[in-house]
Amino acid sequence: MNKLEGTEEVVTNLVRYLKETLNPVQTERRAAEKFLEGIEGYNNYSILLLTLVSQDTVDMVTRQAAAITFKNFVKRCWRIIEGEPNKICEEDRGLIKKQIVDLMLSMPEQLQNQLSDAIGFIGREDFPNKWPDLLQQMSSKFETGNFPVINGVLRTAHSLFKRYRHEFKSNELWTEIKMVLEGFAEPLMKLFVATMAHLEKHEKDVAAAKILYSSLTLIAKVFYSLNYQDLPAFFEDNMETWMTHFLALLNKHNPLLQTKTDDEAGPMELLKSQICDNVAMYAQKYDEEFQPFLPEFVKAIWGLLVTTGIQVKYDLLVCNAIGFLSSIADRQQYKQLFESGEAMKQICENIILPNMAFRDADEELFDMNPEEYIRRDIEGSDIDTRRRAACDLVRALCKFFESQVTQIFSAYVGVLLQNYAQDRTKHWRDKDTAIYLVTSLATKSKTQKHGTTEVSQLVNITDFFKTNIISDLESPSVNDTPVLKADAIKYVMAFRNVLPREVILASFPCFMNLLKAESQVVHTYAASGIEKAVLVRQNGTPVITAEDVKPCTEQLLTNLFGAFSHDGSSENEYIMKAILRVISLLKDSAVPYLPIILTALKEKLMLVAKNPSKPHFNHYLFEAMCVTIKVGCKTNPQSIGSFEEALFPPFQEILTADVQEFIPYVFQIMSMMLEIHTDCPQPYVDLFPFLLNHVLWERHGNIPPLTRLVQAFIEKGPQTIIKNDKLNPVLGVFQKLIASKSNDHYGFYIIQSLVEHMDQAALSQYIKTVYIKLFQRLTKFKTTKFVKGIVVFMNLYASKNGGPALVEIVDSIQPKLFAMVLEKLYIAEVQKVSGNLEKKICAVGMVKLLTETPALLGADYKQFWIPLLQALIGLFELLNHWFSSLILIPSSCS
Repeated sequence: MNKLEGTEEVVTNLVRYLKETLNPVQTERRAAEKFLEGIEGYNNYSILLLTLVSQDTVDMVTRQAAAITFKNFVKRCWRIIEGEPNKICEEDRGLIKKQIVDLMLSMPEQLQNQLSDAIGFIGREDFPNKWPDLLQQMSSKFETGNFPVINGVLRTAHSLFKRYRHEFKSNELWTEIKMVLEGFAEPLMKLFVATMAHLEKHEKDVAAAKILYSSLTLIAKVFYSLNYQDLPAFFEDNMETWMTHFLALLNKHNPLLQTKTDDEAGPMELLKSQICDNVAMYAQKYDEEFQPFLPEFVKAIWGLLVTTGIQVKYDLLVCNAIGFLSSIADRQQYKQLFESGEAMKQICENIILPNMAFRDADEELFDMNPEEYIRRDIEGSDIDTRRRAACDLVRALCKFFESQVTQIFSAYVGVLLQNYAQDRTKHWRDKDTAIYLVTSLATKSKTQKHGTTEVSQLVNITDFFKTNIISDLESPSVNDTPVLKADAIKYVMAFRNVLPREVILASFPCFMNLLKAESQVVHTYAASGIEKAVLVRQNGTPVITAEDVKPCTEQLLTNLFGAFSHDGSSENEYIMKAILRVISLLKDSAVPYLPIILTALKEKLMLVAKNPSKPHFNHYLFEAMCVTIKVGCKTNPQSIGSFEEALFPPFQEILTADVQEFIPYVFQIMSMMLEIHTDCPQPYVDLFPFLLNHVLWERHGNIPPLTRLVQAFIEKGPQTIIKNDKLNPVLGVFQKLIASKSNDHYGFYIIQSLVEHMDQAALSQYIKTVYIKLFQRLTKFKTTKFVKGIVVFMNLYASKNGGPALVEIVDSIQPKLFAMVLEKLYIAEVQKVSGNLEKKICAVGMVKLLTETPALLGADYKQFWIPLLQALIGLFELLNHWFSSLILIPSSCS
């Protein structure tokens, strides 16, 4: 591998291209990214990036760009995958690990954050086995008393350990956590105690207090990560120290640290939020050990909720505090805390209702930043909001006190709806709160995919729909009271799987009409409502069928595509997803509209290809194209030409401009279109050499669709490949893929297509080399996936060319090598083959070997005949059905 020397010219070019990665002009930015991608495989590249980050003489924009580029490079390339190129040599890896911790700690915060994340990515691969001194490097800094440096270490520790929150339990994980605890838990607690002492001394010094609160917040985050998988003995033994200080911090108030704005959370709120998370975890997972501390925390957090304002800056704190109450409210051993009528009344009046109300800040978000409102509010969002937290608390309380909670809130719902009825203009927020309360009370269980799946018998959701929801959906003006319209749509979406069919059918035309609403939230919810409604099945039967939609198809499609013209919705993923679902539902009924649909999708593609920015929208756009093509060609396969005529020009532009986000989709659609043909048209033939360019195969996202496209070429135009002398380059792609553990199965797909469709005379001169490469890979690094692949391939080869041909080609590599193949692969491994098609291929190949291969009855191989037959019988049993063919045992073997 070549080395990138740090000459003045190289550094100057590097600085220039790093700055260009921030260029808003797409062509300039992509050119810079391509240049950096081209040199990232050189030795010393990563070291030069770190050098630029470290130099005070370099401007901050360049240093920031270098830090981000380094972080992303490490994220992509630090992991070593056998068979894949290693872009970071061992010397560079060693230098990086030696320098990066001290470098990170000496940097300004904006650079420190990037390098801290990079250490986290490196640590995931190398810590602890390949980076055993990392913990000691970090914990030794705790003794310096330099809190900016200490915070850098804590930030890195958080980046490194937070993966413990979501990794599956394993011996390897336990071993790592045990080692971390042995080297880090005690220094962390000593730092915690010392920081608390410093806080007492410097509480009046705003600058110092901010740094100390930041330290305490990071310590609390690391505490959460280290305690998540199980309760470590060290933390159990020292629980009183931790909980005493956590409780003191929850009760502490420093007016000097209050932020001046209503939007920005201050250091106190961030710390208290994390402490609420920590104690909620302990209450849920380690309730027996935590029991002595619980009453004081309930009292403190209850007090926090009652006294904390409605400003946005307190949202995270309030959500986590309510989350703590929810975590204990649905547990049997804590129910006595909520049994008194007074306690329940206080929770309902002072905690749930205030946090379920629609605030001025929520209305501002609804109007001024609708994308963020939708992101937080729409079904399936995992972002905590006050309203969601309050709803969760209602559901938790209903577990043991359903009747009591329903009775209390039913009275409130009645009052709120009465207020709305008296003055609809002034009190529309009361109705909004009432809808949220009813939704919370009625929902007993729900899933992200299906919405509510079980409802309370104490709440009649259908009656509430008829008396309070349908009126907002059917309102003649689509732009009046947009919040209530969004609520109404969301109500139907939430209960779509439990509401009667007639309610869904009555709502569907309302959703269509509300696509015209100017409010981005309303027409987005309407599109989402349409998308979800067409997927609803009750008792296994679709609630909405193509026949139901057929009379209004034109209006539905017009409104859906028209919704893209609303402000802020030109790339609205929910609208595009609804279009995709509607075409899938209509199938043949959509055929008359396909030319218009295709034109609209093509125009949208050409627009977004200039600057792809919304990956979900882009995905649904290409999925909609795929469905459009499938529906059109199922009815009339000859129409594939019109689709190609429309889509090839934009596809050509995307490939020429190297729009990396779209190229895999282009290959996927092109392979689907080529598969519809009976031959290989000239435009595809002209493209084929480009597809074999090794640069395309370097990008992991390209490999699945490219493989499928090459397979389609092999099937539709095998003679063209031979005629244009492209068989050798195709085999070159196979060789590259087969060398990679992660991509070897794609190599098998290609070679299997060649065996199945290619003229065997043309392939014969290469087939021995193919087997040599396969056996070399098998010897070098054997994996279960590769073994299954080679067994299926050899059986396919025997099925196509006969058993004698397989024996001959294997033994031509080394005499009697087929004996080892039979013993170590066929007999030992064929039972591991998965997939019915693969098993059938193996069965046919093995039958060919057993019944049509004289060599298996000869002196060299006859001892394997019966074990091979037994392996075949075992394979039949795995298939779980009878084969119609009968295996005849030759008389010489009886």
